[in-house]
Amino acid sequence: MRIGLIAPPGIPVPPPAYGGTESVIDRLARGLARAGHDVLLAAAANSTCPVPRVAGTDEAGDSAPVCAATTADLRHVITSYAALADVDVVHDHTLVGPLYGHPPVSMPVVTTAHGPFDAILGPVYRAMRGVALVAISHHQAATADGVTVAGVIHHGLDVSSVPEGRGTGGYASFLGRMSPEKGPREAVLVARGAGIPLRMAAKLREPAERDYFDAEVKPLLCSEVEFLGELDHAEKLELVGDSVALVNPMQWAEPFGLVMIEALATGTPVVATPVGSAPELVDDGVTGYLRTDVPELAAALMDAAELDRATCRAVAASRFSSDRMVAAHVRLYEELLSGRAPRYPPPRPAAIATPAVKQPSASLHQSP
Repeated sequence: MRIGLIAPPGIPVPPPAYGGTESVIDRLARGLARAGHDVLLAAAANSTCPVPRVAGTDEAGDSAPVCAATTADLRHVITSYAALADVDVVHDHTLVGPLYGHPPVSMPVVTTAHGPFDAILGPVYRAMRGVALVAISHHQAATADGVTVAGVIHHGLDVSSVPEGRGTGGYASFLGRMSPEKGPREAVLVARGAGIPLRMAAKLREPAERDYFDAEVKPLLCSEVEFLGELDHAEKLELVGDSVALVNPMQWAEPFGLVMIEALATGTPVVATPVGSAPELVDDGVTGYLRTDVPELAAALMDAAELDRATCRAVAASRFSSDRMVAAHVRLYEELLSGRAPRYPPPRPAAIATPAVKQPSASLHQSP
């Protein structure tokens, strides 16, 4: 099968540091190529993913003004679809591309909803016509009001390429963006409540991220709470793999927590809030703990070292492998090429209920 993949133009594939979508595209491209498919990737020119790539794209650079970014996105999409005119199927991971409407009518186009079906992105997804849309968790799919979802495919990774961590560092870890919805402040409070040192790595580039860090996280840093900045992929895996647990106190319903399956792949259990995709990724009491407030999360963190790390890694290999992710995508592509229009049946409401996240107790909000 000839498969065209289109990545957003702003970050190389794979990303040098933070970039969940680009990491997923890289793993999908490599996995499809390993499975014997002809892959042509349209990505930033300074990408290093080892598959054939579309020529003539721009290099990813620093953040640009909105108007310039929009122009770059449009130019990227136009260049990409022109180069992919003779593939069998296009899998477009941009927001602009599925609205472009230029590919031949006979060419199936797949897109993945990497963001939530909320007030901002929901209208964009609802405006897409003739596109097979993939959700990345069942919880996300169940919130797709007015959007037809072709299927749910969890992200994956090559677990065999992930170093197995020992968890002997004597600290808990936090990874993500420096933003309130990711819960970095709550992670500090959880670690403090458990009496366990915390080492944090996070993207800190945007003005809003810096403002949040300065106001909410920086005052909490001390000898027991260390901020390491933004790490590359290997450094992140080393940090998480040597930790007793990943603390992931999400404050929003994240469609898919990629960092959680990366932690499990190293053998590290996850202590998280039971929101969004977390209940689909973490087996409570087996590969981690799901708790709703800071005191409960702190108590769970104290118990996390007793969980079996080999089981965490085995679950990642069986449920979140890149081979499983690739096979699911290939099935979807084949269905579309055969003329079928896959449609995901949303689960019953009881299966996707999201518990409310309680606010941290006042005693744990105090600065050190």
